[in-house]
Amino acid sequence: MHFSEVEKRIEAAKHAVMAETALMHREFGRARSEIKYDGTRVTAIDIQISQNIQAAMTKAFPADQFFSEELSPDTAATPVVSRFCWVLDPIDGTNNYANGIIYCAISLALLERGVPVYGIIYDMARQVLIHGGPGRGVWDGDKPAKARPEAPHSHSLIGFHSPVDKSYVPEGQRLIENFKIRGLGSSTLHLAYAAVGLIDGVVEHNNKIWDIAAAAALIAEAGAELHYLNGSPFPLREFSLQSGRVQYVAGNKAVSAKLLEVLGR
Repeated sequence: MHFSEVEKRIEAAKHAVMAETALMHREFGRARSEIKYDGTRVTAIDIQISQNIQAAMTKAFPADQFFSEELSPDTAATPVVSRFCWVLDPIDGTNNYANGIIYCAISLALLERGVPVYGIIYDMARQVLIHGGPGRGVWDGDKPAKARPEAPHSHSLIGFHSPVDKSYVPEGQRLIENFKIRGLGSSTLHLAYAAVGLIDGVVEHNNKIWDIAAAAALIAEAGAELHYLNGSPFPLREFSLQSGRVQYVAGNKAVSAKLLEVLGR
């Protein structure tokens, strides 16, 4: 069977992510966390998973660039120059992970010319690999998946984290007044769950590129929309740990329109 360059990378990435799940489960709720330079938490397991996946993908595809949340904090901004690159969040939801709260994920994105073409997300809570990309379907484990098609209503489930910038508190209040809110502690899972139909939509103010890259590859293929509120980060021109926050709403067409209306955007 002939595999395209993208398909070769997809299969290798699935194996690399799944190879880390035993370690992730073994140290769940046990790994000690520390505060990083940017105020977020990290554990030794974040770093080990990052190093292991980077080693696997770099060995298989040495011409590809590899970027991770857990690079050294003094790493300079790096231009994206290769046709393919990888963006990894080794554990999205480290606070949850260290405290024994099950909503966390390994998130690995394949980008071609700076645009996400496939996302591989290990959902630790359900022990399922969520994956997909444009023209290749969206999969929740071994089942094809789609975003929820229903029009928005007062019981629609919206993934939302309280924003770091408190100037957005009024927007949060309007969301709470109009929808049912789910704050899982994992931005990756919020967007992935919208893609596979577990929740209706997402509003995020706090994402970094590694939080969104893999799940962003799923959205359009799942029949949903992703509207960036402060400019699209794609195509990715450079990778920097000091990059700005990515803000967006996501959901099917009607849900996205309602979210934008409620936010006054």
